[in-house]
Parts: sequence; C-alpha cells; structure tokens
Amino acid sequence: MPRAKLRTPELRDRLLRSAIETLVSDGVAGFTTRRVAESADTSVPAVYELFGDKAGLVREIFFEGFRRLGAQLEQVPSSADPHAALMAAMAVFRRFVRANPVLVEVMFSRPIADFDPGPAELAAGATVRTNVTERVQRCLDTGDLDGDATDLGHIIIALAQGLARQEVAGWLGPDQESIDRRWALAFERLLR
Repeated sequence: MPRAKLRTPELRDRLLRSAIETLVSDGVAGFTTRRVAESADTSVPAVYELFGDKAGLVREIFFEGFRRLGAQLEQVPSSADPHAALMAAMAVFRRFVRANPVLVEVMFSRPIADFDPGPAELAAGATVRTNVTERVQRCLDTGDLDGDATDLGHIIIALAQGLARQEVAGWLGPDQESIDRRWALAFERLLR
C-alpha cells in the first residue's frame, strides 16, 4: 500500500527553510528542486505539489526575504529625531544584507532564470519601500531633507543595497573603519 502524502504547512515551511539553506550552501548553480527535497527529507513531487515548480519555490524565497526584512524594519523604533530614525532603519537594512547575502540576491537581482517577478512579487517590496519612504517623509516634514519622499526612498534603498552588497563582497574597504567611514560619508552627502 502506498504511503499517504502529507502536504502540510509544516512540510511547506520545512521546504522553504531548506530552499534558503540550499541557496546559501550550494549557491545558485547548485540550487535544484531535487537538492531542496533531499535537504527537507521529502520528495521532488512534494516540492512541485506545494510550490508548482522551481519558479514557484524561488517566488516563495523572494517573498520570505521581504517578509523578514520588513519585520526587522518594523522593529526599528520611531525617534524624536527623524534623521536618526532613518539612519537606524538603514543600519537594520545593512545588517540584513550582510547576514543574508544570498537571500538579498534573490530579492534584488534575478540570479535564477526560472523566476521572473510579476506585479505581485514587485509589490512584496512595497512594505520595505513604504517603511523607508515614511521615514524620509518625516525628515521632509521637519525640513531635514527636501525633495520627493518616494524618489528619495528609492534612492536611499538603492544606496544602502549597493553599499551593503559591496561590503559583503569585500570591495568597500580593507578594514571596518574604512567601510564604516564610507557608509557614513555616502549617507551624509546624500542627506545633506
């Protein structure tokens, strides 16, 4: 008698964790549904039944990355100093990129050809952009910045992402002092 298929939320979560771990350990080149299934101690058909295909699995990794980053940004407390609150959010963004470089690659790049983000995926980043844009708006309201909050929010996220990815790759400087100085200089100049 064939064994019963158990496609539970717990299995789905385990597969998602295994998929992220597989990306981290094996990179994009080693990321296969077979490897993910083996890592989660299940079958390839289970992956397809729960996620549709490899692109569906990558799509969930994409969403999970934005859920994690959004949750961390939500934990940044508001401050009487809007500039300090914005910089605190960028510090969280920096730590997230440094701690999750492969996940960030899926979120902000297109390293896996099977996955092409559509409108729903692009909207997933909206919570991150909204969090940053609201902080920018508070800086605009107090006169600390001038310009359009949406434009500045996109620029600030792009700057933080670029700096953090350069830092992860070892290209931002030879030591922590240089790296921190360049982060501070970039944001000081942008927010002046």
